[in-house]
Amino acid sequence: MRVLLVGEYNRFHNFLKQGLTLLGHHVTVVGLNDGFKHVDVDHKITHYFRKGISKKIRVVLFRLFKFDVHSFMVKLQILKLKQQLQNYDIVQFINESSFLCQPKTEKSIFNLLSRWNGKCFLLSCSCDYPSVTYAYRKKFRYSILNPFFEARVNEKDFYPILKYRSAKFRALHDHIYNTIAGVIASDLDYHLPLVGFKKYLGMIPNPINIKELKYIKPTINNKIIIFHGINKHNYYKKGNDFFEKALAIILKKHSSKVRIIKVNSLPYNTYITSYNTAHIVLDQVYAYDQGFNALEAMAKGKVVFTGAEQEWLTHYNLQPDTIAINALPNVNYLVKKLEWLILNPKNIISISKNARSFIEKEHNYIKIAKQYTMRWAKAITV
Repeated sequence: MRVLLVGEYNRFHNFLKQGLTLLGHHVTVVGLNDGFKHVDVDHKITHYFRKGISKKIRVVLFRLFKFDVHSFMVKLQILKLKQQLQNYDIVQFINESSFLCQPKTEKSIFNLLSRWNGKCFLLSCSCDYPSVTYAYRKKFRYSILNPFFEARVNEKDFYPILKYRSAKFRALHDHIYNTIAGVIASDLDYHLPLVGFKKYLGMIPNPINIKELKYIKPTINNKIIIFHGINKHNYYKKGNDFFEKALAIILKKHSSKVRIIKVNSLPYNTYITSYNTAHIVLDQVYAYDQGFNALEAMAKGKVVFTGAEQEWLTHYNLQPDTIAINALPNVNYLVKKLEWLILNPKNIISISKNARSFIEKEHNYIKIAKQYTMRWAKAITV
């Protein structure tokens, strides 16, 4: 089977490609390399106007002429790659807006790739119309929109999320859903909003290449090391303000027992090794399930504060605080959970082992690749 994977977040399509390739399929990844993370893709679509003077030029051109030079250049690059991007049996888009273009350009690129190839599928593994609408209607107990609802950020700051509710993005969503053979969710945060959708094919967990992520057995000597990696573009979306306040309290109460490592917006290849010495990794508070960064840290044996809600526990038949720590937008709660680990280091050892075993069982990239091929095949034959 020839498979074209369109777009990249973290290393989702990268790991899925590795699994599919081992199963004997021919796979190509095309897309942006996820901003500052610099994730590898087979055919890189360059974002020429992401920062500095070029970004300012893009803004001026759009304000004066309603012309988005980024969208224009992305489509031009896709057209130049036609020979390399055609005649695939399966095309899977990582998002409704895989190239961060204007909706009309995303629609045009989607139509091109659809016309050049076989059946098209869509992933829901980041913000899109269904998930943002579900959160905006407050159907989650809490969500990434909490900072907006609580007026800690304004609408302009949250435009990259709220844009999916606009009429143009809704039209893009409708067009894609009318065309695709099916949509697949990567975790419960995207599964719950899609329940009941006609073309929803169900949830398949994120693929993780456990061979590339070696387990690091925790060694606890004098201090518990806590790692906090911040993406400045997602500061409030991830709940980093809660983590920072909790860490300030922990440092004041237990300075002799802890060491804190804090980094900002690192490229992927640097980030993935920056927490090797840590025992605890702080990921995000507004989630029901784990995203890619959390899963990779868990694979390496870290105790991760992330989404581990009751829905997740029920789905995988787990007990609380055995695989990961469910992080909540509550400073006192976070302090309490951190203290529980700091004062009981044996819990770090057991959770570390359990986390690795969980990733090996539920997120093995080859197992996940098999699920994708089965889901695609079933949707095509229906």
